[in-house]
Amino acid sequence: MHKIDIDLVEMTMDVMKYTIDRISHTKQKIGKPKREEELKALVGETVTSEGIGGEYAFKLWRKHLAKANVQVDHPRNLAFVPASPTRAAIMFDLVTSVSSIHGAYWMEGAGGIFCENEAMRWIVSLTGLPEGAFGVFTSGGTAANLSAIVAGREYWRSLDEQNKVEKGLIITSIGAHSSIKAMAKVVDVDVLLVDTEDVLEGNALKSTIAKLTQHQRQRLFAVVATGGTTNAGIIDDLSGIAEVCKKEQLWFHVDAAYGGGALAADSVRHLFNGIEHADSITIDPHKWMFSPYDCGAVIYKNPELAKRAHSQQGSYLDIFKDEGAHGFNPTDYQIQLTRRVRGLPLWFSLATNGTDRYKAAVERGLELAQIAGRMIENSEHLELVRAPSLSCVLFRRKGWLPVNYTNWTYENHKKGFALVTPTKWKQGEHFETVSRFCFINPDTTESDIQLILDSMV
Repeated sequence: MHKIDIDLVEMTMDVMKYTIDRISHTKQKIGKPKREEELKALVGETVTSEGIGGEYAFKLWRKHLAKANVQVDHPRNLAFVPASPTRAAIMFDLVTSVSSIHGAYWMEGAGGIFCENEAMRWIVSLTGLPEGAFGVFTSGGTAANLSAIVAGREYWRSLDEQNKVEKGLIITSIGAHSSIKAMAKVVDVDVLLVDTEDVLEGNALKSTIAKLTQHQRQRLFAVVATGGTTNAGIIDDLSGIAEVCKKEQLWFHVDAAYGGGALAADSVRHLFNGIEHADSITIDPHKWMFSPYDCGAVIYKNPELAKRAHSQQGSYLDIFKDEGAHGFNPTDYQIQLTRRVRGLPLWFSLATNGTDRYKAAVERGLELAQIAGRMIENSEHLELVRAPSLSCVLFRRKGWLPVNYTNWTYENHKKGFALVTPTKWKQGEHFETVSRFCFINPDTTESDIQLILDSMV
């Protein structure tokens, strides 16, 4: 297989040129999926006993398969939480892959883990957590949330023998990310939802706890607040929630997977006050810190508690924990043993661009949301559902029904023009279908926004 190395290098350069050329260019269509049978008809059998050859396989990828993906970093992709990795991060993602580094233990991956830790120190510094706080890179927000809640649950179990036989309980709001409920199933804990899609206030949390039965209160071990909801960019009352958690002796976790990037922005940093009291925090660099997929992060105020929960034991692993193999072992602080050094592209991008440019890029996302808000307010046929929060904007087209939003989304997507998807917002007892922007890419322009809004006429 190694006889084709030169051809593979040439193809790799073609791939890099193709990738760099398409970044942040609206001249290229945004991409759209095809049905599996359509793709099969276009490319035929690709995995065969003889092989189809690298050059032909790459041609199939470039001509057909690459176009069946949506460019998450397209300037007019404003759906879900898009991504916008820097050119430096994308280039170093290739270096990360070809380096073949096992990033679980310092003994094998010291150089890569060192670089990850350099990037992590910057992220931790944004949170204001006390000295000694630290974190590790995960595959994403779900893995980070899961790792944090496991650490919190194991700490709770260590406090009382009775807790070891109880099914734990956590509290969060209905505006929390879907991964909170998903990871609760994995951990086998119950979730109590506070009925607010807006800010979860400390007083509302206090009232919720006061209404618990004695057994529920015994099972309650954690509260999950959100530092920028995915749906609307809402930041919970972190200071108020922190006070309640301290009084009630509860693990305080902040899911800032999307919004955590805004900690770098001086204009909104004060909105996160209270996050410095968290026991654990989730932040996804592959969202608003301009890193490629997959790159999440979980940070702990007391990493030793996480280590007690996650450190794996095995005779063949003993050597990694020997004094001769001294160093920081990322696997001890999250659910994965085998891991790539997924924080490496972020490190290279930070080293290349500097943190000031990161701050400016995040501020641009905030600015674009405010610009879009003003455009909507000045429109006769559009109106804001609520004021823009962080880089999220919820708005409605007057007179539209849910089917209109759906058809409009698919029409623009089919054209390769833009991807803006509908969502739901709770109004009183009812959920209303509305439209939503989420700005991440600093290369999105005011013209892009206006063109999208004009298409709703």
